[in-house]
Amino acid sequence: MNNHDDAWDPASQPTFWINHVSRLLMREFEVRLRPLGFGMAYLPVADALETYGPLPQKALVEMIGVEQPTMAALLARMERDGVVVRTPHPSDRRSSRFALSEAAGQRLPEAKRALSEIADLSLRGFDAEERSALLAALRRVARNLGEERESFAAPPSGNF
Repeated sequence: MNNHDDAWDPASQPTFWINHVSRLLMREFEVRLRPLGFGMAYLPVADALETYGPLPQKALVEMIGVEQPTMAALLARMERDGVVVRTPHPSDRRSSRFALSEAAGQRLPEAKRALSEIADLSLRGFDAEERSALLAALRRVARNLGEERESFAAPPSGNF
């Protein structure tokens, strides 16, 4: 027997819309970033390197909050694509640091502008209070799911 009162209606669930909007945003971001030589996954690393300068992989893992194998694969793709360059660590011969390539550093401001334009487009018609409420609600959802940090590029700890 099918009880329609208990039927789950995806379109009535905020989580459905969060996922749907996320996919739409990612598609738009990728379309705008690819011609600049970036992917969405590259941006937290590129931003951290722009802000803090050359960093070892370990510091990037801590700052971005991903697992070490994930960061290793990401840095390998970024190096292959000319977004980062690997340099020897000045005080530890066993280690290396990653820096934003000169070309990527020149393109990063345009990439950030593209992301801002898409964010503005997605929130067209929202006033400042609505934007603030949406941001607060999404941060609360993230906290409810175990994400404690406010930023994805926390300052590195230690001397790198």
